[in-house]
Amino acid sequence: MATKLSLQPLVDQTASVINSTLGRYTEVAARCRLEDCEMDDYSYIMQDGSIWCATIGKFANIAAAVRINATNHPTWRPTLHHFTYRAADYFEGAENDGDFFAWRRENRVVIGHDVWIGHGATLLPGVTIGNGAVVGAGAVVSKSVAPYTIVGGVPAKLIRERFPAPVAERMDRLQWWDWDHDRLFAALEDFRTLSAEAFLDRYEQH
Repeated sequence: MATKLSLQPLVDQTASVINSTLGRYTEVAARCRLEDCEMDDYSYIMQDGSIWCATIGKFANIAAAVRINATNHPTWRPTLHHFTYRAADYFEGAENDGDFFAWRRENRVVIGHDVWIGHGATLLPGVTIGNGAVVGAGAVVSKSVAPYTIVGGVPAKLIRERFPAPVAERMDRLQWWDWDHDRLFAALEDFRTLSAEAFLDRYEQH
């Protein structure tokens, strides 16, 4: 029997969550690794995912084996190897390269609300995934993804818009992801059965 989600984040006993903040009704599945992350309400990541230095919005749907913020090596140095920046691991009396790690942290990944990231996708440092966007399975995202678009491939490219621009703009104004739990439940049948435009027509404030 599946464990019911609750106000308390559900973290599998085999997962590692370090220096991170998880919102309500969130889930971190087996063997995932999260470090220096914020994952907002109702978002989840399935098994074998890895996220470092990322800010994730509400209702993010992250499939299995996804890598978010796959860190860069120093291509401009004589060697790519991490002995140059993890020097303390290799040499007595050496210090790690703080400037290099600061540069990595400056390239945080930001994921909007109601995003779907498909199985095995990789998001490279510094990209932003807009609200309502879809990243196809196996994609490698090296550039930011516009809201309410669907991208895929290596490197990821636009496949199509999820909604026409006017509908996407209305969805962003509605901000249903900020509704409280009871209101989400009250609208559940409409989320299931209405088209995006019909849903907006019913719930927009005129």
